[in-house]
Amino acid sequence: MGKHGRKLTAAFVRSVHEPGLYWDEHGLVLRVKPSGYKQWIQRLFIHGKRRELGLGSVRLVTLAEARDAALANRKVARAGGDPRKTRRRSVPTFEQAAAKVFAMHRTTWTDKHAVQWASTLRMYAHPRIGGKRVDRITSADVMGVLMPIWTAKHTTAKRIRERIGTVMKWAIAQGYRVDNPAGEAIRAALPKPGHVQKHLKALPHGEVAGAIETIRRSGARASVKLALEFLALTACRSGEVRGTRWTEIDPDAGVWTIPAERMKSRREHRVPLSRRALEVLAEAKANAPRSELVFPSARGVQLQPTPLSALFRDLGIPAVPHGFRSSFRDWAAECTDAPHAVMEAALAHAVRNKVEAAYARSDLFERRRVLMEQWAEYLAGRGAGNGA
Repeated sequence: MGKHGRKLTAAFVRSVHEPGLYWDEHGLVLRVKPSGYKQWIQRLFIHGKRRELGLGSVRLVTLAEARDAALANRKVARAGGDPRKTRRRSVPTFEQAAAKVFAMHRTTWTDKHAVQWASTLRMYAHPRIGGKRVDRITSADVMGVLMPIWTAKHTTAKRIRERIGTVMKWAIAQGYRVDNPAGEAIRAALPKPGHVQKHLKALPHGEVAGAIETIRRSGARASVKLALEFLALTACRSGEVRGTRWTEIDPDAGVWTIPAERMKSRREHRVPLSRRALEVLAEAKANAPRSELVFPSARGVQLQPTPLSALFRDLGIPAVPHGFRSSFRDWAAECTDAPHAVMEAALAHAVRNKVEAAYARSDLFERRRVLMEQWAEYLAGRGAGNGA
């Protein structure tokens, strides 16, 4: 294991240049040749004889991928099989593998994501690589799927690349291959899109209160107006607000608990409710007392995003509902002393800084409660940023 008896690290694999053999685990070895070429090999006993298997170049196979392949090979060998033959027989096609991956993850996905995941692969990937064995798919094959739509439908193409990559990672874990042909190797080969990503339009934070007042005075349905104000007050996503159920609300504690399956992060998120947010909820209850949904549509089902964005357009508000999140974030940064971690947690963003993450686990929720009350006061014309 290395030259010091330790397992290899990704940093070591990148930096080592001295020729030699560097051991990891499960017989995995990094071979550095005098030319500087680095490759993965595996030494293990197959049917009682010591064999050496090639697992690919370091440029194409990461340390993690090599470890997965080595472990899979060792399990086959210990069970009395030959990993060289096992990998050649009964290898599923891409379409078969995609179906297995879909079934494995389906229970953790929303209906919308599941439909999009399956339909994009069926429409774009399966016609080109669906019938090809997963161990024979190359980066060129993946490029062939992506290039026809990489510029014209760039967002869709990026998602398809990620989904192909997910299937390939499953194939690696199953021991069918050791590299991901949809991974970093093709990033540089794909052209940059010919347009700059457009961000969703947001109001300057000083204009949000006026927009809410304009919405209140409009002739729109009460549930739409209340949903939009609640959206602004909580700085949550449109889908999270539109799908809110009364079972998620604890008015006594002033907490809205959004279940993991309705969160983009797939983690449960607690939202501290300001006094004004609780008043909005009381109005919503009076508006639809028998509904399980807090903001039901005219037919009693979940509101669609169209009525919310259409109201903005009809009222001449130069933004989109989702932009309330950006308005809140700008206000918090410019007008409060809230720590960065508190602002990010209020938006249900993951805290990447380890120090901030450790700090956030202590009293973050109560600090968010203070911040959201300040935001509600600001929107009422009484808080930070209003000269009060």
